[in-house]
Amino acid sequence: MKIAVITGASSGIGKEFLIQLDKACNDLDQIWAISRTIEETKLPDTKAKIIRLPLDLSKEEAFETLSQKLKAEDPKIKVLVNSAGFGKMGKFTEIPLAMQKDMVSLNVSGLMKACHICIPYMAKGGYIINMASAAAFMPQMRFAIYAATKAFVLSFSRALHYELAPKKVSVTAVCPGPVKTNFFAVAEETGYTLQIKKFIMVKPEKVVAHALTCARARKQLAVYGLPMKALQLIGKIVPTGFALSIYDRMV
Repeated sequence: MKIAVITGASSGIGKEFLIQLDKACNDLDQIWAISRTIEETKLPDTKAKIIRLPLDLSKEEAFETLSQKLKAEDPKIKVLVNSAGFGKMGKFTEIPLAMQKDMVSLNVSGLMKACHICIPYMAKGGYIINMASAAAFMPQMRFAIYAATKAFVLSFSRALHYELAPKKVSVTAVCPGPVKTNFFAVAEETGYTLQIKKFIMVKPEKVVAHALTCARARKQLAVYGLPMKALQLIGKIVPTGFALSIYDRMV
């Protein structure tokens, strides 16, 4: 049985991956859609059968459930998409510690555990897509923990890409900028973002299409849009301290 596994599949980018993967992969038997709220989520009609897994990936028991299901079904995973995650804006000292620990638990530990559990079942020629962010390219004040979690995802994904090469499995880190989803509705509950981000938002459909193109080409990195490619370049050539001083003035 050939499957795709998608975390964060109930909304936003994760849900868009569900739609586009079903069209792109004609031989999928099932799509395992993972999210806390997946049971009550309206999902599109797909050729592949959708298996709803209502799991909270910030909780350890969720991974035990996923692991047991994989052992029982013994599928071949063609695609693993790690899209679950969230961000909170504001000063580090002003955001509740429990909320920030949840962010690290889901964005970092959850993604890492999902990879560790699923990789033994990956099919030869399969690929993993890990949702990072353009925030991974440099530290961000008032977004410190989120940016740090995405820097982990980027670094981890690039290393894993080479580790899995002998297995003919590739890993692509996707680093979008602002995307038109409910991300900012959640993120701005504790702070605010630069207004310029709202003028350069892109549609999730375009981010996902570009991500899938890069993943099928076995690229390590998918960066959609000129503004984010410019940010990536700035992160490489401009000293971090200078970049943060400019960012502070903008905020």
